[in-house]
Amino acid sequence: DFIEDKNAILPIDAAIQANLRETTTRVLASLTPREERVLRMRFGIGMNTDHTLEEVGQQFSVTRERIRQIEAKALRKLKHPSRSRKMRSFLDQ
Repeated sequence: DFIEDKNAILPIDAAIQANLRETTTRVLASLTPREERVLRMRFGIGMNTDHTLEEVGQQFSVTRERIRQIEAKALRKLKHPSRSRKMRSFLDQ
């Protein structure tokens, strides 16, 4: 007999999570290095926490308004069908 571990991650879920992480990395890498870093910091991707516009601005020595503009431009790029298509399958799950 086996006892099911309710806390264990199912292999299929682990595979989906790994694929999502890999796809996210690939899509973000298609942006400029600055745009990628801004989005990673703003949304906490690959970090312990997300950061405010002010905090990101301090890292880049620019205003929070400039960071907002960079973020908006990067998000517009990610919404373009050539990039968003790669992430679409994860939204359906």
